[in-house]
Amino acid sequence: MSYSELTRRYFEAAPCAGVLEGTRCVRGAAGHPTQGTWVQFDVEFDRGGERIERARFRAFGCPHVIAIAAWVAEQASGRAPEARLPESAAALRERFEVPVEKLGRLLIVEDAWAAVARAAARWMEARAAQGRSPEERESAVREATGREATTPLAAPSRQGH
Repeated sequence: MSYSELTRRYFEAAPCAGVLEGTRCVRGAAGHPTQGTWVQFDVEFDRGGERIERARFRAFGCPHVIAIAAWVAEQASGRAPEARLPESAAALRERFEVPVEKLGRLLIVEDAWAAVARAAARWMEARAAQGRSPEERESAVREATGREATTPLAAPSRQGH
């Protein structure tokens, strides 16, 4: 198979390949090696917890999958976490000249990014809830994620029992 120059460059260099661990890191993955494609993204937040400081990926798949996962991780630095890729799977297919029959593999990259975005939202929700009253936590979660908190913020009082 012939690969575009962009695909070859990102596949061979694999910038941002690796794993991140720590208190400001979250992880999301999709696919499975037995299905031919697996992608994992790790992101680390800046100290303010609002932007991605850096992102890393691990992948099992064809050169197109590895190249696109590397590109997505590279593009993530400095951005707010979002569930959608910086470009649609269709736009990435065109950018990296991926044959149409491999579009399903790019959807696994998209699913892995969505998984890390969900983990990021949970991390932001938990971070926002630390050390605040129930009302302040609810407000912080709403502000950070654009939605209501998904878990109870305070246990009911057991006074008199």
